[in-house]
Amino acid sequence: MMEIRLQKLWAVKTFQNHQIPTKQNHNPPINPYFRAKLIINHMSKLKLLFILVFGAAGAQAQKVAFTEYELKNGLHVVLHQDNSAPVVAVSVMYHVGSKNEKTDRTGFAHFFEHLLFEGSDNIKRGEFMKIVSSNGGQNNANTTQDRTFYYEVFPSNQLETGMWLESERMMHPVINEIGVKTQNEVVKEEKRMRVDNQPYGNFLTEVMKRLFTKHPYNWVPIGSMDHLDAATLQEFIAFNKKYYVPNNAVLVITGDINIEKTKKLVEAYFADVPKGAPVEKVNVQEEPITHEVVDTAYDANIQIPAIMSAYRTPGMTSKESAALELASSVLSNGASSRMYKKMVDDKKNALQVGCFNYALEDYGAYISYALPNNGTALDTLLKDMDDEIVKLQNNLISENEFTKIRNQYENDYVGKNAKVLGVAENLADGYTFHNKNTNHINEELDEIRKVTREDIQLVAKKYLNRNQRVVVYYLPKK
Repeated sequence: MMEIRLQKLWAVKTFQNHQIPTKQNHNPPINPYFRAKLIINHMSKLKLLFILVFGAAGAQAQKVAFTEYELKNGLHVVLHQDNSAPVVAVSVMYHVGSKNEKTDRTGFAHFFEHLLFEGSDNIKRGEFMKIVSSNGGQNNANTTQDRTFYYEVFPSNQLETGMWLESERMMHPVINEIGVKTQNEVVKEEKRMRVDNQPYGNFLTEVMKRLFTKHPYNWVPIGSMDHLDAATLQEFIAFNKKYYVPNNAVLVITGDINIEKTKKLVEAYFADVPKGAPVEKVNVQEEPITHEVVDTAYDANIQIPAIMSAYRTPGMTSKESAALELASSVLSNGASSRMYKKMVDDKKNALQVGCFNYALEDYGAYISYALPNNGTALDTLLKDMDDEIVKLQNNLISENEFTKIRNQYENDYVGKNAKVLGVAENLADGYTFHNKNTNHINEELDEIRKVTREDIQLVAKKYLNRNQRVVVYYLPKK
């Protein structure tokens, strides 16, 4: 059975994609070199390739050294040198996501994640992926409510290839009727496969549209196919001109590089990209939820119903968001967590139970869910989950629990910064979301370590109350 928890990832990182466009008459350096594909499984050969490409996880967190500066066109550049393996990651994060869309044109940011692989003035349609693979690389992209992230991972002797590709995407992508029509069909098929025909695929859509009534977090990144169908070519061109510009982006290059040589390449490939107009930030405030909102949603793809509750919480930069993350770990992270042990192991009234703090830039959503076992009533599951939240509000967690959840977080932190691509994304996140503080990558762990047991209790009392939430009965559609 599919895990609902995994469904949050499609909204957090809306799907994996393909191609790229941008820049002037640079020819890509060609020097084929074999490179492993990013797949983790139990085969030792693939494990070895994974280590060669991304590096092995270290036993403890180490400070990430980096150099950062800004080009005259506003492009922020971050370089991290790690010569432990002959691999480089070239990435660009644009500060644009589904929250930047108009209410009658949802899905644009995710659509552009696809569209900007169509080609450029110097890259023919369908050639982008061929260039990447023929030079031993891998590339992809993903979109959230807040940003779009493109990347290539190459053998280090193909650094310039990755930079050329991303400069082409930024400088002069080809946006025409053929590309729009092609990618429109691709996105429709993706939505059918990953959402419309996927069990529980619409759960986040159903939660967010009730939790946010004013803010554009009301919809998820996949958006509306009707909106994409209705859009004109000029609207797509205008969206690109407004958001996919150097002054709304951060270029992060990590891995086996030489800082000074890489600076020269950055200047050569990106300095001539024209600066765009200033991008205004989304500033939409929600009124507090003061009474419980209860509703029902239906899914034709499921046989087992689910109960979900969601609370609006602070954005990702808040200390309270970190405390809520740890609170969710206490309740449902692992077989020894409170909800899992009570409902799955002991009472056996749930097939699945969990909660997570879905922290976005402007707000967060703290979501709990459960699937019944043995015909248990959904209201019984909701009460069991509520009881555990009340315990969290009324009593400090134990020292043993506190140590466990901190260790879990630290292990996750070390793991995600053990790969050149993970470091690239976390450096970009720091600059994009933490008030241009790229060094947040080195401060994140200390921030978590400063969260106390009292902080966890306090956020549970402040945000996880029945009169502040949305409850959705997610039922099979007959």
